[in-house]
Amino acid sequence: MFPCARILCYTDKKSGLTIIKICILASSSSGNSAFIATDHTRILIDAGLCRREIAKRLAAIGEDVANLDAVLLTHEHCDHTSGLPALVKNARRPLPVYLTRGTSQFLDWGECTPTLEIFQAGCRFTIGDFDVLSFTIPHDAVDPVGFTLSAQGVKIAIATDLGYITDSLRVHLKGSHVVILESNHDLEMLRVGPYPWSVKQRVMSRRGHLSNEVAAGFIANDLDSSVDRIILGHISEHNNHPELVRNLALKSIRNPLFTKLYVAEPGLQSPVFCY
Repeated sequence: MFPCARILCYTDKKSGLTIIKICILASSSSGNSAFIATDHTRILIDAGLCRREIAKRLAAIGEDVANLDAVLLTHEHCDHTSGLPALVKNARRPLPVYLTRGTSQFLDWGECTPTLEIFQAGCRFTIGDFDVLSFTIPHDAVDPVGFTLSAQGVKIAIATDLGYITDSLRVHLKGSHVVILESNHDLEMLRVGPYPWSVKQRVMSRRGHLSNEVAAGFIANDLDSSVDRIILGHISEHNNHPELVRNLALKSIRNPLFTKLYVAEPGLQSPVFCY
């Protein structure tokens, strides 16, 4: 059974009901998937786990995989897409997948016939209760994107798998209540670690992954005062350690009484964060 907990709730003052709930089902180099929902709209961001595991982790927080309304895809790498064909094939009703045209051309759907909603990076669209805005991120994929999702005044931003913090990213993350950001590797662990030098160069490049130091620098210098919670994830199992991420990030948060930190550890499902 996976841990889940109601950590903090921003509620509709008129009804007293939770507006949005968030759960990081998985976040690491081995697989990535996040669940964001209102009472009426349930969205999966990436599907880097097998369908059975996605269903199991959703069930652990009281959700049914059959009730998903859409999947948002950030890019085509297998740690974000491996469970997608089976998820679509076994859906009880059409499960639309939102992705860029470039990303769509690099996916193998096997025998299933997906319902694709193609968008161009930078486009805004609506899925049920959510206003979704996509934006380009620097990564060595064909057309990678990040997202912000907003509903009833609550804004969630997700930006993982990026080589550096762009000026446009700083703009898109403004006004967010929750920021899900990458803190992939410790530079020294990566330099002395087991990866071939070519892979180390890729990870450290401007189209690779964010280091702990860069993520902490963003928190210290650019994190908006509106952010109630920052979630750091996509932590490398070989070139990082959650405590390194946590210690550096905590030192960088300017207002720790208001902005709370959660480190999404490899292999662990997060609590449910309610807003």
